[in-house]
Amino acid sequence: MTKSAIAAAFIVALAPSIASAGLFDDDEARKAILDLRAKVDAVSAKLDNKLDTKADKSSALDLANQNEQLRGEIAKLRGQIEVLTNDLANTQRRQQDFYVDLDNRVRKLEPKMMNVDGKEATVEINEQRSYDAALALYKSADYKNAGAAFNAFLVNYPQSAFAGSAQYWMGNSFYAQRDCKNTVVAMQGLVKNYPDHPKAPDAMLNVAACNIELKDKAGAKKTLENLIKQYPDSEAAQAAKNRLSSLK
Repeated sequence: MTKSAIAAAFIVALAPSIASAGLFDDDEARKAILDLRAKVDAVSAKLDNKLDTKADKSSALDLANQNEQLRGEIAKLRGQIEVLTNDLANTQRRQQDFYVDLDNRVRKLEPKMMNVDGKEATVEINEQRSYDAALALYKSADYKNAGAAFNAFLVNYPQSAFAGSAQYWMGNSFYAQRDCKNTVVAMQGLVKNYPDHPKAPDAMLNVAACNIELKDKAGAKKTLENLIKQYPDSEAAQAAKNRLSSLK
């Protein structure tokens, strides 16, 4: 080690550019670390050989000075190796954290299985958000915008597991605005397209109520009779029987 000063000085001239480069990617950082280590070993070996050949030509004091200088330079190089190694470890840790976070975000955006109106269905995140936003408008009594939102939902997601419920709440939005014509159209659409939907009996009851308001007594009786026939065990069927009695 006492004979390494000359080569060490050459290495140190290269080292600042490496130290100032900051973080490398994994391959560059590993290469830089290996290069520095190889140069340290090469300098040490070269200077040891050189000192062996010049021992008879140099004073003991000069050799001691060269040895001390070399030790300092090699210590700097080793310090830079430690910095690079630490930077590489930190970079790998940050990359791992990034990919874990990214994976979690992607999972949140993936379609998910859920129970909708008693049936298991695959639902996309934007699909559910759109339905929930329309339902929130209805619950806040903003019936006009709720009806428009449910209609937009049905246009964008016609095959959605929420389609039947969207059809029902769209009809209710019209009914809340005393728009019986559109209520009848929406509710009849629910019964026709989603006859097994749990709200289908209530939809028919609403149609009958609108028939009465539109002075269509015959239409109301027919709707109530069909309700009792199609959904005899429903609560809506019992209500339909009571209304039929009052229409006679």
